[in-house]
Amino acid sequence: MKKQKIVFQFYRYNGKRIKAKREITFELRLSSRLLLDEICFNYNKALLEEQINRSIDEGNKDDFLKWSEAYKTFIWE
Repeated sequence: MKKQKIVFQFYRYNGKRIKAKREITFELRLSSRLLLDEICFNYNKALLEEQINRSIDEGNKDDFLKWSEAYKTFIWE
């Protein structure tokens, strides 16, 4: 995999200034994306578990089947 490069350009003239930008490293972008993905996964899983428990408490079989079918994608390991 190619390494990310940082390019700075400096101009020595009295004109419009150009700001040098520094890119975020690949490792930081990857770890932040994985962390956000895990947070979303855990939130959605907890939300579905709450919906399943609520449908069990109310005795609603149709809602239970609907939420448990959606929950299967979270426990496919």
